Amino acid sequence: MIKLIPVGRLRPGMYIHDLNCGWLQHDFVRNRFVLEDEDDVRKVRAIGVREVYVDTARGLDPDALPVSEPAPAAAPAAAEAPAVRTASKAANAFERARALHREATQIVRDMLADIRLGKQIEIEKVEPLVERIVDSIFTQQDALLPLARLKQHDRYTFQHSVSVCALMTAFARTLAVPAEIIREIAIGALLHDVGKARVPDEILNKPGKLTDAEFERMKSHVVQSKIILQATPGISPIALKVAAQHHERFDGSGYPNRLSGEGISLYGRMAAIVDVYDAITSDRVYHKGMAPTEALRKLLDWSANHFEPRLVQAFIRSVGIYPTGALVRLESRRLAVVQAQHADKPTQPTVKVIFHTAGHYLQPEDIDLRRSQDRIAGYEDFAAWNIDPARWLPQ
Repeated sequence: MIKLIPVGRLRPGMYIHDLNCGWLQHDFVRNRFVLEDEDDVRKVRAIGVREVYVDTARGLDPDALPVSEPAPAAAPAAAEAPAVRTASKAANAFERARALHREATQIVRDMLADIRLGKQIEIEKVEPLVERIVDSIFTQQDALLPLARLKQHDRYTFQHSVSVCALMTAFARTLAVPAEIIREIAIGALLHDVGKARVPDEILNKPGKLTDAEFERMKSHVVQSKIILQATPGISPIALKVAAQHHERFDGSGYPNRLSGEGISLYGRMAAIVDVYDAITSDRVYHKGMAPTEALRKLLDWSANHFEPRLVQAFIRSVGIYPTGALVRLESRRLAVVQAQHADKPTQPTVKVIFHTAGHYLQPEDIDLRRSQDRIAGYEDFAAWNIDPARWLPQ
């Protein structure tokens, strides 16, 4: 049950459903999170809002606690009990996310093959898959998003569609978009590149620079996506806008219609950011993927023209400054894989230490950098250290 309460009644163990303010008015990575300790409570009160929404189904119920006194001594133990269940649920979430990612990639691949044969998209087959992707992001965002960064050259088009779907869902969640709209956004994201089924493989997978004619053919995939989706029974206007506007740019320099500013729907502006982020962080036949932290820096630079600045900032908060699954170098010269984000400390995630820059593996150890003297010194490339990223994904 969602309740609006004064910030003075907040206690550790409560679950913040909505901070009751714009996403640029606070420093938390997410709008929804559990208050883990008194420091979290102080940070929420410091925002300056008088009331916030809490979810009693996911945390302590304020009406079950004394109003005029601090939470009873037993409250921390009560808050810890769900943590054990959450840990078990998280493990299952990671396992389900891997299976879901494989299944989604195959479904998109089959769908594009059907389109090439002249068949129509069956939205009733897409909807259950999207529901599961949305559920995965809401249940354990750190389970599915790291998989979005692992792509095979010959499956890029399919895996990119799945990645954009997952990232758009997380992005929309950060913006507190209503659940029913998030579902339509996710459908549009999964289908945003279906027009590539009408672009020859030799252009899609060309290892070198495209000629002007080839580039124009490549750009035509946006119009083709719109045509295909307009002919798809049951597709929503929101999903259509995601696909039709994901290459438009805030300054009017995009395509196919050179829309600008608020002439681009919110969903199109979001999709433009996500599509570029996933593309530039992925290894392609013609270029090596950029480090996530560098890509986020690029998005900030490009927000001066191509992207809406407030949305870029919100997107960064949705994926984290050091995204889950990234390889980082600590000040201790140890290498670690980011395992989970923390709303209160976006630069201090939980990491798994695995390697030392002296050139040897270490006994794997999970470290919550909020409670450690060690700090992240920079981002590292898995390939440069001959480390298999799939082996060290959160699990």
